[in-house]
Amino acid sequence: MNKFEQLGLNESLLKAILDLGFENPSEVQEKAIPLLLEKDTDMVALAQTGTGKTAAFGFPLIQKIDADNRNTQALVLSPTRELCLQITNELKNYSKYEKGINVVAVYGGASITEQAREIKRGAQIIVATPGRMQDMINRGLVNIKNIDYCVLDEADEMLNMGFYEDIVSILSDTPDEKSTWLFSATMPQEVARIAKQFMSEPVEITVGTKNSGSSTVSHEFYLVNARDRYEALKRLADANPDIFSVVFCRTKRDTQAIAEKLIEDGYSAAALHGDLSQAQRDGVMKSFRGRQIQMLVATDVAARGIDVDNVTHVVNYQLPDEIETYNHRSGRTGRAGKLGTSIVIVTKSELRKISSIERIIKQKFEEKTIPSGIEICEIQLLHLANKIKDTEVDHEIDNYLPAINNVLEDLSKEELIKKMVSVEFNRFIAYYKKNRDISAQSSGERRERGDSEPREFNNNGAVRYFVNIGSRDNFDWMSLKDYLKETLDLGRDDVFKVDVKEGFSFFNTDPEHTDKVMDILNNVQLEGRRINVEISKNDGGGRRDHNNRGGRRDSGRREGNFAPRREGSGGFRGDRNSSPRREGSGGGFRGERNSAPREGGFRRNEGGSDRAPRRSESFGDSPRPRRPRRD
Repeated sequence: MNKFEQLGLNESLLKAILDLGFENPSEVQEKAIPLLLEKDTDMVALAQTGTGKTAAFGFPLIQKIDADNRNTQALVLSPTRELCLQITNELKNYSKYEKGINVVAVYGGASITEQAREIKRGAQIIVATPGRMQDMINRGLVNIKNIDYCVLDEADEMLNMGFYEDIVSILSDTPDEKSTWLFSATMPQEVARIAKQFMSEPVEITVGTKNSGSSTVSHEFYLVNARDRYEALKRLADANPDIFSVVFCRTKRDTQAIAEKLIEDGYSAAALHGDLSQAQRDGVMKSFRGRQIQMLVATDVAARGIDVDNVTHVVNYQLPDEIETYNHRSGRTGRAGKLGTSIVIVTKSELRKISSIERIIKQKFEEKTIPSGIEICEIQLLHLANKIKDTEVDHEIDNYLPAINNVLEDLSKEELIKKMVSVEFNRFIAYYKKNRDISAQSSGERRERGDSEPREFNNNGAVRYFVNIGSRDNFDWMSLKDYLKETLDLGRDDVFKVDVKEGFSFFNTDPEHTDKVMDILNNVQLEGRRINVEISKNDGGGRRDHNNRGGRRDSGRREGNFAPRREGSGGFRGDRNSSPRREGSGGGFRGERNSAPREGGFRRNEGGSDRAPRRSESFGDSPRPRRPRRD
């Protein structure tokens, strides 16, 4: 027996439920449907995204509508176009066996005249976004003064998007005696204010703990330096070959930029944000639902309409400005009782937000490290092996097998497997073999201090450098650190233990940056003066005397280490060859389009002096060192 039959729904709805394949009602449906069918009442329902709220209000709403009355009887407000269309389609599916019920979607980006025409033909249920609905009311194109039911879906998100005044105005145009059903994932003050102002003794139902996250979603975070955020995203995608995900960014610009970079690097990705036309948004969502897109990069606003089954991961490329929004993001996965994972890529400065989110969702995050290149290679090799094993053979190739066997007859089974895997995998493994670990340290967090306060950091393994610029060049330890980070394109924590003297300075980096430091800084000019950097024997624990000669030293010089300046002012990008290309939704890689690592990049001046030139007379007058010119 279908458990929906026990909720009091009529036969036509049960038949539609059977067609839709629903078997057991979700918790919010089990609590809300009998209550709403039993009597006309106001109700506040707190439940996470993906728990079946549309059916929870949709089934009772359809059963209560008078199909013979062509006037508008119900209004459903939702925050975005996508969600508006989604609710409309679901209500149409629910009412497929209810003759005469008409549901019309009202949203921006489409013809307001055509929408008004559809309503005039008879629309018992209007599903609308607040902005367009207010516009239609102002133009006298719709009459909601006699409706019986008003549903506020994703109320917290509508108010978070700035629709408070529109919602108040719309509700003020409806009769006091109507029933108002408010559905929300969280209960911020503005939602409570709406409930108090426009609802009379509402019944409250809560699924799980109030404001809590879904129990089907696990939460994990990865700590990286800010400059490694995109590389971390790629590695997480590569470590999950069957990923089917929504990647959240804060702004439309970031959303578009990250999607374009992913596409350029061979991933099946697309952007979804407010600057796309309705046709473009529909096309993107169609591709995503068809799993032609593995990574949908979206803003919070645009993602409100994403109701796609089997999303495996939600990736928070950037945390939202409003911590409560995290709940809506994570609700894109773990839907309909299935398990999902919500990932946060976070920097040290954002760690405190993780604790804030944990308090809100009543769940703990698991800290994980970004997989190393070797780990990813192992995952991908096993994935490829399984993909080969599970591939269905098209027997059309049988006619070609004799010729193929003839070519491969001298190879053993082991050699054949190695070569077959290597065809697709050689470039991929070559890429990750040389890539560094990008996980940042979460414990013993490094603190930057001045000269008199050495860092609480074990120097073992760090490389210490001498550089011939100092305080007389208008640097202190902080400004020199900023200058080095910008010039070397390194992260905040990659340059440390900066010790500034009058004519020279010291600083540390981790060993993997040594070649980059030596190559770039020894090829840079500052106000016409060549910078010289050398690896120092000073471990940073004491003070080594360099005779305070304005950076000149008598021994240990590298011969010919000054290159001509590079043309242009663009930043050095080091050895950032693009990642291996991915192919199709299975996560394979197309090695043939993988760009090779950059070679050379810096020309040496064979006749370069082995001593730093004297500082120009005008250099010391500059209040702040300028960005270096490069040859």
